[in-house]
Amino acid sequence: MKHSAPLPDTGKSQRTHSTLQRDNTKQRGAALLAAMLTVALVATFAAGALWQQWKSVEVEGAERQRTQARWLLTGALDWARVILREDARAGDANSPTDHLAEPWAVPLQEARLSSFLAALPDGTGNTVEEAKLAQQVLLSGQVNDLQGRLNVTNLLQGEQLDGKTVLAFERLFDALGVPPAQLSLLTQGLLTAQKQNSNSPVMPQRVGQLSWFGLTPQALQTLSPHITVLPNRTTVNVNTASVQVLYASVPGLSLSDAQRLVQQRERQHWASIDAFQKALGRTVSLSDTHSVNTRYFEVLGRLRMPQTTLQERSLVQREGQDLKVLWRESGSLQ
Repeated sequence: MKHSAPLPDTGKSQRTHSTLQRDNTKQRGAALLAAMLTVALVATFAAGALWQQWKSVEVEGAERQRTQARWLLTGALDWARVILREDARAGDANSPTDHLAEPWAVPLQEARLSSFLAALPDGTGNTVEEAKLAQQVLLSGQVNDLQGRLNVTNLLQGEQLDGKTVLAFERLFDALGVPPAQLSLLTQGLLTAQKQNSNSPVMPQRVGQLSWFGLTPQALQTLSPHITVLPNRTTVNVNTASVQVLYASVPGLSLSDAQRLVQQRERQHWASIDAFQKALGRTVSLSDTHSVNTRYFEVLGRLRMPQTTLQERSLVQREGQDLKVLWRESGSLQ
């Protein structure tokens, strides 16, 4: 009797085959997921590296632009010094005068940097990059006579307040509508600072630093065109002083008379204090407090670029034809 061979269990084989397929599918899925994660991580790291590189390029470009701007503003300061030196050379050394009809007093209106570079004989600014930058950058500036303002330093006479100067500041504060309490803060702050002890505030070197004494931003904004802080006592130049400064500094002068004098000055500046007193119409002792010439000037340069505006302010002292920069400060306006 013959026995037939057992038939293979096809169901079991199919189940085993299906299990193997599922395992392979899972392995392929896990491998694909791992590959996708790896690609995502690499892409993330690459994007981060590109971002850092872009930021570095942007920072480097901005820093290079600021460096170029500082050099340009230094050039503007040198230009102003040349004008002031030429003004001293062209004047009378025995009886110098400074007035608002001289070249240094004409503001440099905002102009494209390309207009200045085009005038240079060596062709500076003719490359594509330089020409593009020069078209986008606007330069302006001006020179101000700081002795056309009341000098805060004059308020001190040794360790005491100078009475005449305090009176002049009182008249100025009143004309400008600045509260008298602000002047009290100023004078008390100066008296305290000049003691130079550990509890004393530092003596200000700029008008903006008068806020250390408690003066408000509004008061300083109003006063800034009419007052200054200089290294030593100075006279007021009657050829450049504003109506308010003339009114404040000349005893007994009315605002209407100060306006008349400024209008007269526009036609002809005064060559001496005697000439000013004749225009004044009365005799007042002004030889120690007023003059017709200046030693201290403020040079202001401004550079407007596509993304920012830089401004530099310098204090220049002129002695004859010798000029010295006492301080410089710069900053971004936006």
